[in-house]
Amino acid sequence: MATHRRERLEELVKRVVADALLSEIKDPRIGFVSIVRVKLAKDYSVADIFVSVLGDDIQKKKSMAGLESACNYIQFLVGKAIQLRSTPRLIFHLDTSVEEGVRLVGVIEKLDAEGGSRRAAEATDTDDEKGGENGG
Repeated sequence: MATHRRERLEELVKRVVADALLSEIKDPRIGFVSIVRVKLAKDYSVADIFVSVLGDDIQKKKSMAGLESACNYIQFLVGKAIQLRSTPRLIFHLDTSVEEGVRLVGVIEKLDAEGGSRRAAEATDTDDEKGGENGG
């Protein structure tokens, strides 16, 4: 039961933070940020917020600095939205799992393409060998 409640609260925190980034926070340092997931501590005192940032390393650092700057205001908005004795302290973390997934898909596609080319070349070699035996 407590797990179900925590999951609901995590989803609510995620929605409040995403809405705040979309409509309330106007910091130009914050670029294209997506909330990947929220993990609440068992006692609800801390909310770890994992974000994905589109851009290079410089843009990621700027966005994280902007999030840290807006953290208190976002925490205030979260406190208004959830009914807890105390508002969880928000901690933003850069999540690179999305980028890593995209990179791995690219590697797999490249290997598939190379494997397909290799199989086609092997099939051509096999056909040439068969043709050479029948023609001679």
